[in-house]
Amino acid sequence: MNTIQRLFTQSRLMQASALSLFVIATGLTVYLLDKSVLAYLLLLSSLLALYYTSFSDRIKWIVGGVLLLLVIPIAVSGGPSHQSYMEVATQSGIYIAMALGLNIVVGFAGLLDMGFVAFFAIGAYTYGIFSTEQANNFIPGHLFPLSGASFWLFILIGGFMAALFGVLLGLPVLRVKGDYLAIVTLGFGEIIRIIFNNLEKPVNITNGAMGISSIKPPQLFGLEFTHPNQYYFIVMILLILVIVTVKRIENSRIGRSWKAIRENEIAAQAMGIPLFRTKLLAFAVGAFFSGMMGVLFAAKQTFIDPSSFTLLESTTILVMVVLGGMGSVPGVILGAALVTILNLQVLTEFTNWLNQLTLQGVLQVPNALSPSKMQRFIFGAILILITIFRPNGLISSRIRRVDEQQLKRMEHSNSGAAAITKATAVDTTRRSGGMMP
Repeated sequence: MNTIQRLFTQSRLMQASALSLFVIATGLTVYLLDKSVLAYLLLLSSLLALYYTSFSDRIKWIVGGVLLLLVIPIAVSGGPSHQSYMEVATQSGIYIAMALGLNIVVGFAGLLDMGFVAFFAIGAYTYGIFSTEQANNFIPGHLFPLSGASFWLFILIGGFMAALFGVLLGLPVLRVKGDYLAIVTLGFGEIIRIIFNNLEKPVNITNGAMGISSIKPPQLFGLEFTHPNQYYFIVMILLILVIVTVKRIENSRIGRSWKAIRENEIAAQAMGIPLFRTKLLAFAVGAFFSGMMGVLFAAKQTFIDPSSFTLLESTTILVMVVLGGMGSVPGVILGAALVTILNLQVLTEFTNWLNQLTLQGVLQVPNALSPSKMQRFIFGAILILITIFRPNGLISSRIRRVDEQQLKRMEHSNSGAAAITKATAVDTTRRSGGMMP
């Protein structure tokens, strides 16, 4: 058995064959059946199986892109559950991007932010106000609403607005740390929600608790995006850009500075890292990604109100990061996807199945014990189990280590090159009749 496992892990051909058969089997099952949540989840798990293969990163990116942009959309298009499948995938993509933004603050820089959903709300309201007639209440000229074509520009505008508020938040609060930082950021998130809830007088900017409705959906070349299968491709493209950016930042100088601050602020400062400016940049970058997703959320829902941006949302995003593994990009992706799918699909379908059994008289389940109503209890239990058995998350962060053998080879080659250089210098000196120092 160990021999077969070793051969499988070493043979890329066997891995490719097994992954292809798995994708074909699950894809055909999803396509042919009207609705099969299990088959759909197995199809999505092929992305996790791809991560654990021994292929190069370039091949993994190519195959993952084909699965996300071609295989999965085609597989789920065969039945009446097409839009529900796409809705789950779209929501998962939005939360994954937000969790990656929070991972920069919490996982890379080690700053506990409990009000991260505030940046999500800022991005959503930035687009919601100007894509409806709401902006006419404080800007004269009746220039609004802007068309859905402005959505693509507002993705950047919403991100920059959220990053600006991230900087404004960081200026006073980054002088504290630990539990005090968590309390201050928690208060910031609640303050933003309350401001949006009451900013209807003396000038009606956010329409208060009534929220903003009739938000313009995105438009591109005259095509209006209104269905989840259309938003899916927008989310996937943005998500790929976010993942690539986060990975590049993680291995950059600023990414290493964040991790140094996370491990030991005093040592990082002694090495010349400016603590305040580096922390401030972490807040700004993380808020930017959250603001982008807020714009997309507002356009997709076509309605926003303060109840969508509560403390519970911030806690849920933090759970995604902790569950997957703080500081681990693939871990955060897995954690966010699991929490979102469990919340939107698994618990919902399990509740519907129990309700059918209750109606048929097979089983009597009290309404108070409905899985959809106990989702927070279930999330809490999962988090406790992960904390006990996997304290570093489902996929822990990999620490880059020095290859000692490669280092010795480099030292040997450098010493050999130095010896050759010295011998050449001696020979040249002798020829010229000079003296070596």
